Amino acid sequence: MKIEAGQVAVVTGGTSGIGLALATVLARRGVNVMIADVREDAIPRAVDALSQHSGRVVGVHVDVSVDADVDALADATIERFGRVDLVYNNAGVVCEQAPMWEQRVQSWRWLIDVKLMGVVHGIRTFAPLLIAQGSGHVLNTASVGGLIPLPSLGPYNATMHAVVGLTETLDAELKAVSEHLGATVLCPGLVDTPLGQNSAALVPHGAAATPVSGQTEAMRGAISPLVVAEAAITAVEAGRVHAVVGPGAGLVARGRVEALLADLD
Repeated sequence: MKIEAGQVAVVTGGTSGIGLALATVLARRGVNVMIADVREDAIPRAVDALSQHSGRVVGVHVDVSVDADVDALADATIERFGRVDLVYNNAGVVCEQAPMWEQRVQSWRWLIDVKLMGVVHGIRTFAPLLIAQGSGHVLNTASVGGLIPLPSLGPYNATMHAVVGLTETLDAELKAVSEHLGATVLCPGLVDTPLGQNSAALVPHGAAATPVSGQTEAMRGAISPLVVAEAAITAVEAGRVHAVVGPGAGLVARGRVEALLADLD
């Protein structure tokens, strides 16, 4: 899918991190962007920051774990822009670090609701719109953690593997409808975003997020969200199902495939 000025993109989790970076890259190209985020107070700042670009940007409050909110997002997008071409299911959170058997049930439910069902809701709501107009693309954020084990982050790891798998299936299903439809899953390595900080602020009662303290050292060597966003757009335009981004990300992905092939023997 060629990204062109005048197209319309929806970006969830669009007020910070990779979401904001992608909205920035798209708005620079003249794409009109509807950014959605559960952090309502962050929306005006994000819209203002993007106002310098040629693409028009509108922000709305959306909780992607609520299907009715995502339906309302689609309605607002069509009402404002008349169409949608790129749907970027990006909203995410991260759990605390602990062995899988020590992870709280509420943390499992929280991550599944946001990181997996948020993507499912975006597909269920927007895919029929793309199919009806005969073109469009879905871009889902996962992680290199959707390709490899991530000890101490079981709920995060599980949802990311699920997003990788469902995106591969979605691409096959969309391409069976039209060659002008498709899906891509973004699998970055460590990215310099406020994911831990945002998660700690949003964590529901009974769940637990990774502590913010010590994040500076942990993020050393992390890549820029803008680099990830540009790579994601390149993958979409090339029609690739996977966008694996970041130093070492390709190596761990290859390692996963090689380990699988070795186990077949």
